[in-house]
Amino acid sequence: MDAKTADAKPTGLTFRRYKDGDHKHRPWQEEIFQAGWSHKCPTYVHRTAPCQASCPSGHDIRGWLAIARGQDKPAQGTVWQEHAFRRMTSANPFPSVMGRVCPAPCEDGCNRNEVEDHVGINAVEHYVGDWALNQGLTFEAPGAESGKRIAVIGGGPAGLSAAFHLRRRGHAVVLFEEKPELGGMMRYGIPGYRTPRDVLDGEIKRILDLGVEVRAGVRVGRDVPVAQLEAEFDAIFWGIGTHEGRGLPVPGWKDTPNCVSGVGFLRAFNEGRLKGVTGKVIVVGGGDTSIDVASVARRIGHIQHAHEKDRPENVIFGQTAHDVADSAARGGAEVMLTSLFPVEKMTAAEQEVNDAKREGVDIRGSVMPLEVVKGPDGRAVALKLCKCEMDGQVPRPVAGTEFEVECDLIVAAIGQKGDMDGLEAFDNGKGFINADKLLRVPGKPKHFVGGDIVRPHLLTTAIGHGRIAAESIEHFLAGVEDDRRPRVDVVHFDLIDRMNVAGIAPEPFTPDQGGGRRGTSEARFAVHNYEDRGKHEVITHEELFLGHFLHTPRNVRSHVEIGAEEVLGNFQERLVPLTEEQVVVEGKRCMSCGMCFECDNCVIFCPQDAVSRTPKAARATGRYVQTDYTKCIGCHVCNDVCPTGYIQMGLGE
Repeated sequence: MDAKTADAKPTGLTFRRYKDGDHKHRPWQEEIFQAGWSHKCPTYVHRTAPCQASCPSGHDIRGWLAIARGQDKPAQGTVWQEHAFRRMTSANPFPSVMGRVCPAPCEDGCNRNEVEDHVGINAVEHYVGDWALNQGLTFEAPGAESGKRIAVIGGGPAGLSAAFHLRRRGHAVVLFEEKPELGGMMRYGIPGYRTPRDVLDGEIKRILDLGVEVRAGVRVGRDVPVAQLEAEFDAIFWGIGTHEGRGLPVPGWKDTPNCVSGVGFLRAFNEGRLKGVTGKVIVVGGGDTSIDVASVARRIGHIQHAHEKDRPENVIFGQTAHDVADSAARGGAEVMLTSLFPVEKMTAAEQEVNDAKREGVDIRGSVMPLEVVKGPDGRAVALKLCKCEMDGQVPRPVAGTEFEVECDLIVAAIGQKGDMDGLEAFDNGKGFINADKLLRVPGKPKHFVGGDIVRPHLLTTAIGHGRIAAESIEHFLAGVEDDRRPRVDVVHFDLIDRMNVAGIAPEPFTPDQGGGRRGTSEARFAVHNYEDRGKHEVITHEELFLGHFLHTPRNVRSHVEIGAEEVLGNFQERLVPLTEEQVVVEGKRCMSCGMCFECDNCVIFCPQDAVSRTPKAARATGRYVQTDYTKCIGCHVCNDVCPTGYIQMGLGE
């Protein structure tokens, strides 16, 4: 070791629960210490991890990472990947798709960010999802049939999620889809190099194999009246998505033939009709949809010798379709993407922005469109723009900065709304359907709704809406009056379920004759010294012992980087999944926030030997250690050294 290395001080490698100057008393309710003892003893408190609380679909992320790390063992004869798959799909039936395209708000919320870097949650989901497809895993058959029939309108992520959760509850489900194939925005909005169609088809088929009936090519409100559905079905779920794009709010946009929406552009491409563009393309947006449009335009390229029928607007509006042979002679398209926000503050995922830049997309931030400039034939020949500054969400033009950019196609990717033709009774006046917190349609009994048609957001949000709506429908069918959802609305860890699996479920409770009882620690009818706050509380990094965790680099998925000269015609998938060994390591990087991960710190450091391991025969996830309260003096050492924040000190005797 050279002198420079020897003198270097480590950075970020230490953690001190108590800092210099922490000698003043805490709030008086904490001031019960008497020298080295107190009246508080360990209580095991489960709270929701922030990764899960940040996941709109409600994934039990901590749970399936515990399976990957080898802590939560599968049943004999089952491999850990299948065990993890079952846990994942209790919330979200699309692990392979979402492991690829979800922007992973769970990773932003991960407490491991306070140590060095988040856990690669998406990468683990990607690996397990692909493994399940390759192994041909199916969902377990529904239990007893309920005799109830549910109509699901829309075969996108919200509708398919609702169908999945309802069918698993034993309800008959009939799914109506206007388009010829299911998938919604996963198929018609996201290009195949991001969601491979064999992956999407495999995960959809697994849902349909549960016994979901599909009526494709049927539009409710035109082919089937809503009144007919109300007469035939016990409940109706609306997951129709937002497949109508919003135009630019500038002069010259309306009725200009070569001004199109981002969703229309992507739908034409994903349906195989759009195979090239003509001239320069300007995409106005800044979100993920705009990046997809620009990246697709670079891939399909510019048709060098275009006939009138080859103009992209004619294809997008369904008047024609590109012939493969005619479109073969093409070159790289010139594509510009503009955003009101600075590039670094665009809402699109950072990785997607970087990819688009590398692939040759000219991205301009802090500019706003002012006017579509038309030629004598009424087609757009340029877009007039100016620099702008953002006042919150409102752009303010900078005087004297106007400029024009010549173009042959302008694509607006600034927002979407629903196609409410024939469904005017459900339209809230803005192209959406209103919903209450239980995803019921106000004033319309039997009707429930979810996904982008409520509020455009992430695919995982739509999937979560399907799960929540299915539960609301279940309560509605059972006649249960329910007007609230948990504060933390996810698929929660269930200790009793884990104890049932381990064969140590509590015994039935029989009230004692002659009054109540005091001191139940020896009884088998209660789960002692345990409190579940998961539905109400999310554990933060301040409540963890971060000093336990060593700096361990994240296993990052390989990313195929395509240059501007290679992008034309390149539709290969860009993400390379992790190996099993890498996934196991990522599982071990999880800090198991709010749940014991069996590190033995409390056992090792207890000065009174009051804390010990629970005997194997009585052990389950969350019940790994126990406390002998006749030995405990309330010194708080176990609480101080618990890495996961699972041990809280509670008043006792």
